[in-house]
Amino acid sequence: MKTVSIVTACFNEEDNVRELVDRVRAVMAGLPQYRYEHLFIDNDSQDRTVAILREIVAEDPRVRVIVNQRNFGHIRSPFHGLMQARGDAVLSLVADLQDPPEMIPQFLARWEEGFQVVVGVKSGSEESSLFYAIRKTYYGLITRLSEVELVRNFTGFGLYDHRVIEELRHIEDPYPYFRGLICDLGFRRFEIPYHQPVRKRGITKNNFYSLYDMAMLGITNHSKVPLRLAAMTGFLLAFVSLAVAFGYLVYKLVFWDSFQVGMAPIVIGLFFFASVQLFFIGILGEYIGAIHTQVLKRPRVVERERINFDGEWPGKDGAGSL
Repeated sequence: MKTVSIVTACFNEEDNVRELVDRVRAVMAGLPQYRYEHLFIDNDSQDRTVAILREIVAEDPRVRVIVNQRNFGHIRSPFHGLMQARGDAVLSLVADLQDPPEMIPQFLARWEEGFQVVVGVKSGSEESSLFYAIRKTYYGLITRLSEVELVRNFTGFGLYDHRVIEELRHIEDPYPYFRGLICDLGFRRFEIPYHQPVRKRGITKNNFYSLYDMAMLGITNHSKVPLRLAAMTGFLLAFVSLAVAFGYLVYKLVFWDSFQVGMAPIVIGLFFFASVQLFFIGILGEYIGAIHTQVLKRPRVVERERINFDGEWPGKDGAGSL
């Protein structure tokens, strides 16, 4: 019997975790040929999420829980959860119910056909039209900048063969860009479009900083274009500056008595070049920051406790071992 691990990262999702477990259980009940575990990794929730998960574990031994010592962020914690999965196939499923668990049979069917990576790609979303447009623009930008072919509108929702997970375990990246790594490894992939529903309960944990962090991580991990653009822009502006300076010199020599340079061109040029320098210094700082994170080699997360990790796979009726 093949085994499936369903991994859900959560933070302050007390209103959603029970419904998610029930929906996953209902879907897997229709797939008796598979044995499964549902692994939650909690990022130090400040509400009743962990208490509710304890209640669920008491009812269903297929549910396992990892509780972090603190909130380690939206990048490190989910990746650590995936690395703890033990199934032949591993599914990533968020806790806010915006990844439909009902798509699991489609993922498994494509996996059985030989695809080692099966991902859900958003064809539309019921989120704010402004945020959707911003995300779509970002995906288009990073796809053009990246040195590998990335999947547009892919959030991590999907199925990954155990071979993919094993390769990811060998990558010692303390701050991994998971969506890019999946494409970078080059495993055979199938994309399934879906319409993302609106969040029914609770509020999103993504803010401007977290979205910006994800965007810059994707760029610095998978593209050198911004660095090369900075160098080329420097050469171009240097050439333009010399051309303008030469033009001013000639004009002054021809119209010595009537031509006045004035302060406006100097002030405008000063602010223009200063802003360009600051922009590219910021880009350079992002790359240096990424290097700094790699050099520190801190653990992705530190666990506070594990709940229901007994080394056994529960059978279809909740008993038995792998």
